[in-house]
Amino acid sequence: MQATVDELSYGVVTPLVAYVMACLGGALGLRCTTRALLVTHSRRPAWLALGSAAIGSGIWTMHFVAMMGFRIEGAPIHYDQPITYASLGLAIVMVGVGLFIVGYRGATGTALFTGGTITGLGVASMHYLGMASMRFDGRFAYSTVTVAASVVIAVVAATAALWAAGRVRGVLWSVGASLVMGLAVTGMHYTGMAALNVQLHSASATAAGGPPASVLVPMLIGPLAFLLLAGVVMMFDPLMVMGRPAQAPVEAKPGVPAAAVASHLARHAQLHPGRRPVGHPRRHASGTPQNH
Repeated sequence: MQATVDELSYGVVTPLVAYVMACLGGALGLRCTTRALLVTHSRRPAWLALGSAAIGSGIWTMHFVAMMGFRIEGAPIHYDQPITYASLGLAIVMVGVGLFIVGYRGATGTALFTGGTITGLGVASMHYLGMASMRFDGRFAYSTVTVAASVVIAVVAATAALWAAGRVRGVLWSVGASLVMGLAVTGMHYTGMAALNVQLHSASATAAGGPPASVLVPMLIGPLAFLLLAGVVMMFDPLMVMGRPAQAPVEAKPGVPAAAVASHLARHAQLHPGRRPVGHPRRHASGTPQNH
């Protein structure tokens, strides 16, 4: 028997909160990635790992906040917690693979395409694995075409986000990129939900069902706390907030990072001709007259 579902049982509250969570995770992740592209190789993995966790946690939190408004008429819903948390781990790992590729190869060409594809597939995999964690007296069926559309949206959104992380500088541009990323990720979620058909095993149930907040809220506390902690880290690191590299010796870095650091130091030299960047000590004239 085909069931009647309601994705907006709380009205527009759950979609709006879900969108905010996606934007928050995206903003923190993009700023961490931007910071990673401007620091030395020894510090880069830590920033990329923090960015991966931020984006993965934001997307996962967005998904389950949106699912608070999901109801199946006649079927109470429960969640398999190991699979639910596995979807969080999958999102963080696959987003991390994409970020590390861009972080070390640059946000251009093949590296951007590969990193964006892996990250997008991670976002889509998290969504459908999270749906697989739902337990009720029935089963899900999906429209193949709509599922494919949701995966394409995820890949395009992830690629655009990684491109923005490598190119965008400054708070306002980063906020704009995170708003677009949040919109794309939330759109991917509801596109995936549009592909869903619910078949109930029994026609005798009559009570409306859904996941009570007491079931989902405890699972969301950890990722929410992490996002807040990552936000505090961003607030107390002015270089990450402003998107400016530390004045350090220029390394041989592939792709966009090297160009970003070198161009910054060149502009610094033009604006402040009397100053010299750290790592380039002033050469003192020799006391011995030079032969002409």
